[in-house]
Amino acid sequence: MTQFRLVLASGSPARKDLLHRAGFTFDVTPSQVEEPTESAFPEARSFVEHVAWLKDRSVAARVSKEAAGRVLILAADTVGWLDGRAIGKPADELDARRILKILAGREHELWTGVCLWLLPENIQLSWQEMSRVAMQAMSETELDDYLRTRQWEGCSGAYAIQENHDPYVQVLEGSMTNVIGLPMETLKKVLQWFPPP
Repeated sequence: MTQFRLVLASGSPARKDLLHRAGFTFDVTPSQVEEPTESAFPEARSFVEHVAWLKDRSVAARVSKEAAGRVLILAADTVGWLDGRAIGKPADELDARRILKILAGREHELWTGVCLWLLPENIQLSWQEMSRVAMQAMSETELDDYLRTRQWEGCSGAYAIQENHDPYVQVLEGSMTNVIGLPMETLKKVLQWFPPP
């Protein structure tokens, strides 16, 4: 990672934690883009691909004006998908309750789109990953307790999976880090493809 400066185009604590734990050194520049609604996209893959690219483009425009040397901007977008529709981030606690009740006792897809943008070469590389996730049904008491934790805030699907024995969320297929918000296993491989200076 010495051949370019890595910039994370996200303020997500979960993504920052994944990168830190993997040993990466990076700067953080949140994208601050307004995400489109899923209604413009027929399926999850194209939705997360587009939003991740929008985030990367926003930060690339700012970084290219001030950066000296090579910079690799990393953007990602994660969304739950059920019955042909996105499961967005809850607007408030009432919305989080509604979403969790929809997911209860069912399986859904969790998609993450990743976009890498290398400056000044303007090389872009993107991919999307899907994990299949099962949500346990909760009693009203369990739901109340979960909502009080505030773990649902800012999370697609109104949940943040716990890596060690989550009592409600289980990854049936795909990567745990993808469900958290950044598929680290693939990211490490892809970073090796970028050309040296």
